[in-house]
Amino acid sequence: MLDEAAVEKFLDEVYPYRRESETYRTIPEVGRAPEDVLAEVQGYAEREDRMGDEGRVSGSLYCGDHDHYHALSDVFEEFAHVNVLQRDMYPSATKFEAEIISMVADMLHAESAGTDVCGVVTSGGSESLITALYTYREQARAERGITSPNVVIPVTAHVALDKGAHWLGIEMRHAPLNDDFVVDVDAMAEMIDENTIAIVGSAGNYAHGLIDPIDQLSDLALSRGIGLHVDGCLGGFLLPWIEANGVDVPTWDFRLPGVTSISCDTHKYGYALKGTSTLMYRTKALRAHQWFTYPDWPGGLYLSPGFAGSRSGGLIASTWASLVITGREGYLKKAREIYDTAQAMVSGIRADMPELRVIGEPTFLFAFDSDEVDVYLVNDDLKRRGWRMNALQLPPALHFCVTRPNTAPGIVDTFLADLRGAVDYAKANAGTPAESGAMYGLGGTPQGNESINALMSAYLEAMHDTAPGA
Repeated sequence: MLDEAAVEKFLDEVYPYRRESETYRTIPEVGRAPEDVLAEVQGYAEREDRMGDEGRVSGSLYCGDHDHYHALSDVFEEFAHVNVLQRDMYPSATKFEAEIISMVADMLHAESAGTDVCGVVTSGGSESLITALYTYREQARAERGITSPNVVIPVTAHVALDKGAHWLGIEMRHAPLNDDFVVDVDAMAEMIDENTIAIVGSAGNYAHGLIDPIDQLSDLALSRGIGLHVDGCLGGFLLPWIEANGVDVPTWDFRLPGVTSISCDTHKYGYALKGTSTLMYRTKALRAHQWFTYPDWPGGLYLSPGFAGSRSGGLIASTWASLVITGREGYLKKAREIYDTAQAMVSGIRADMPELRVIGEPTFLFAFDSDEVDVYLVNDDLKRRGWRMNALQLPPALHFCVTRPNTAPGIVDTFLADLRGAVDYAKANAGTPAESGAMYGLGGTPQGNESINALMSAYLEAMHDTAPGA
């Protein structure tokens, strides 16, 4: 059990404002002035953006350009009140969404698959992945009579797939990795049976940033007559531009005939505001299994393209704006800077830090583990030096997802110097329990993995407390 001081320390990290500002337990009797609320919120934003703006955060902030954010916010404001269900009132939503899908399809080499490539805009990567599972389940039920479906994925595939499978009643089978830390295709093949509805590969995966051998998975899917979903939520809007810059990137998109769907997040390296992704299909016939219709509701004929009912017109409009404002020239330039920065960091680690091992051959996101030092102690010291890394497990490792703020001058040298110092700290403090652990979404979790359940209980209790900190 954790002592009270440890729990309070953790809560102070995730809820710092519980001691610094008023906590609203009920709706205030008299509303506050808008300018007063805005001033308070701006204070939070300035404080919370500081670390990211300094280029010391892994992932999370993919653009970092506040002028870009403001431009998109201006577009969002024009449609902030719009629900795109009302297409007769707001036909611009059809323009924006259709053109987003068309632009993404072109980026993913839809011409190789013919003219039938299509897609939908979703609220994020998790919805894209879960919707893909639903679509394959419905297709398999309608076309093959499968009622006990399973999907085979790499152990490194995003956990949103496991969440979706849990909700949808799909058995999820996890294939191991080979010595290169990408999925073992032979092992995956052995897991496929008559109830397998699809397989999945990542481009690249969240943990290590590596691209699974999608060409081999394409051949496997074709030979078994099943779908292949490529999770490009993280790399899908960056890898095409890295490749276009002349870098040798493994083929992973619609150029491979077995690829039947791709998820690709616009709110990551597409530099859109948070809350949008795309789910692309090779054929309209496959996408048709995503639709839900209910003709006999007293409220009228109901037709929905996905899990969401109401959707924000502001987000769709601002996502469209991000793509057309950035343009091919902008995406190419930013991809080159991100790739060069990541490779410089990888080269520095491999040249000067023999205690660490960079996993695989990464492009924009790299992970490292160690047989010599506790990487969570490394993370502890990096955190004290002002960095926010992403901690991993199985094996214990850290990753750095390089984004635009990390490409600023001096960041590479500062990071490598601080990482060298953090490795030395870990060596000097070998055997000391680390404060950091591996919890998705939190850069450094006090008390490490052994106390993760107790901390999660405190975290969830505080999240649902009607008076946090009271």
